[in-house]
Amino acid sequence: MADEPLVLGIETSCDETGVGIVRGHTLLADAVASSVDEHARFGGVVPEVASRAHLEAMVPTIRRALKDAGVSASDLDGIAVTAGPGLAGALLVGVSAAKAYAYALGKPLYGVNHLASHICVDQLEHGALPEPTMALLVSGGHSSLLLSSDITSDVRPLGATIDDAAGEAFDKIARVLNLGFPGGPVIDRYAKEGDPTAITFPRGLTGPRDPAYDFSFSGLKTSVARWIEAKRAAGEDVPVRDVSASFQEAVVDVLTRKAVRACKDEGVDHLMIGGGVAANSRLRALAAERCEAAGIRLRVPRPKLCTDNGAMVAALGAEMVARNRTPSDWDLSADSSLPVTDPHVPGHSHDHVHEAGKENLYS
Repeated sequence: MADEPLVLGIETSCDETGVGIVRGHTLLADAVASSVDEHARFGGVVPEVASRAHLEAMVPTIRRALKDAGVSASDLDGIAVTAGPGLAGALLVGVSAAKAYAYALGKPLYGVNHLASHICVDQLEHGALPEPTMALLVSGGHSSLLLSSDITSDVRPLGATIDDAAGEAFDKIARVLNLGFPGGPVIDRYAKEGDPTAITFPRGLTGPRDPAYDFSFSGLKTSVARWIEAKRAAGEDVPVRDVSASFQEAVVDVLTRKAVRACKDEGVDHLMIGGGVAANSRLRALAAERCEAAGIRLRVPRPKLCTDNGAMVAALGAEMVARNRTPSDWDLSADSSLPVTDPHVPGHSHDHVHEAGKENLYS
């Protein structure tokens, strides 16, 4: 294990300040400071609040990760950070911190892609990724089908959300039901006590002429909201558990159906599911059922590794070091719309570590 790269990863794309430390495919520390409670009263993430929370949490969270891992900062072989996509201000906090630590330590800096990191984190759970890897990423901001032959250099998008992402739809329906924020966990909880066949909600983009791998949850969100409004207008009680279960079933039905189809069409015999919504119990169960029926192996990380965290960034950073990918330059900046086709932001030369940095200014 000693010759495997030891990398610290920083994740600040949204409302979680995540710092992870990985040696090869082994997770040593996964420290997270969440600002979700600060956003709850607004019913969603407020970018300025998130950025300020990252500033306050950054140094304590890095110190906690180093302590949990039992390593010193000077032991690290590299620093990885989410460069995008995400909230611009939040990303800038993480990128600035990563640049400062990398420069002071004299270590290479790797600006990596948030979505590619969600795929790579599965290596910490199930070992090296198969090549190619089919990945279904489902979160508050993204619902994507991706095919990767090399997680450090080649990620090809097959399909994506054309309007509301799945996680965004969960949040909006939870708000209509007055269940609070974030919506995913609470709807999952209520759905377990409801009937998923009680109400027939639409399955977006599943017609014969619709794009095979794209997703749309805006129509579903509107349909559910109108159904609830009609019940309330008629003076009837809204069956929250049945609505939750029926809405959730509509989402996971589409997600798993399209993912299995992509695996068959591309000749890939396995499926990896990641992103925050991958923690949903019904998505996991239905994916397992449909993959088994289709002869597809399913890989899903444990729920804590599905949500945003620093471990996933460190995992991709460690892969970058192991495959000798070019580090990022010191002028690395945040890119809120960084395409998934760019797993990382390479620099222009291998002479990355500045002379001052080589003296290890950090103590």
